[in-house]
Amino acid sequence: MPAAPKPAPSVLLVFGEDEFAVRQRAREVYQQWTAEAGGMDHEIIDAGVANSGEALKAIGRLREALQTLPFFGGAKVVWLKDCNFLGDERAASSADVTEALASLAQDLKEFDWKDVRLLVSAGKVDKRKVFYKTLDRIGSVESFAGWSADDRHWADEAETMAARALRARQKSISDEALAELVSRIGPNPRQLANEVEKLSLYVGDRAEIGLEDVDAVCSRNKTARAFALGDALGDRDLPRLLRRLDEEFWEMQFDSDKSEIGLLYGLISKVRALLMLKEMLREGWIKPEADYSRFKAQLGRIPADKLPADRRFNPLALNPYVLYKALPQVKHYSETELVEAMARLLQCNQRLVSSGLDERLVLQQALVAIVSRPETAPVPA
Repeated sequence: MPAAPKPAPSVLLVFGEDEFAVRQRAREVYQQWTAEAGGMDHEIIDAGVANSGEALKAIGRLREALQTLPFFGGAKVVWLKDCNFLGDERAASSADVTEALASLAQDLKEFDWKDVRLLVSAGKVDKRKVFYKTLDRIGSVESFAGWSADDRHWADEAETMAARALRARQKSISDEALAELVSRIGPNPRQLANEVEKLSLYVGDRAEIGLEDVDAVCSRNKTARAFALGDALGDRDLPRLLRRLDEEFWEMQFDSDKSEIGLLYGLISKVRALLMLKEMLREGWIKPEADYSRFKAQLGRIPADKLPADRRFNPLALNPYVLYKALPQVKHYSETELVEAMARLLQCNQRLVSSGLDERLVLQQALVAIVSRPETAPVPA
């Protein structure tokens, strides 16, 4: 006899660093629960607080909402929304808030959930605390970790999200266009969702989205613009490289997250990728390929035991589309030139951190030395 289906939880905690995904999922659950419950007596409690006093008020409002029955009877849904005192935030560290959450947790264990459902959405959550453990025990929890450029799989997850969102709009997208879209946006779910909406509106009734559509309307965030600097280096195009460098210096005045060292590390990553591709071509693991899908399939066939465990030197730790875009650029440099380029960039790093020289001049000199060719030298094959 088949097991009875597990009943839907009356309590759900949705949390994680991916703020966009958390809000989207919580909104979806709230709409579903209220539709199933019917009625008009559902409550949303704003739990995004600035201090412990506001946190205590939010907890008090939640208690009242759970104890107040619907005016016309029936079921009730309560949403504690955007809660920011369940992790290591300042409000969460208050002894009064900790005590109030522990008391609330005990009440939730004993609560009769027959006609009431509780949804909690939050950012950071401390899993060691009794409140989280209680929600996990009496209900269900869903976690949405934020994407990071250091995560090998972020690009795959971003492509899956974008493709799913486009299918929901009855649109399809080519593999190369999808990879270009994700490469332009980087690990930013909210902006990716905005660009998907923009693309869908741009193509109108047309179902298929191509690379030319992405080029026409999609924005480039600062991560993608940094890639443009590396692309100019890979193409060995000195005028474009210096223009891109000037643009980066200009933006650095208004973006505290940018620095000369950050630009340098991006250029080191680019040269390292070119060296990796050189080696993979020499070993016969990959072949020059104009089609992105076939190139990506080649990467999947490389024996994992042939590659270094250190992610810094493992080409499969890079976004496949970054490697695909760099593949035609390999022919612009010999292996010796790339090794020398790494040495120049490492020397540039030492000069940036240990000398009083102008950082911009140091970077410019290094890049000119890398990209310039002797007048009589043939183009390296």
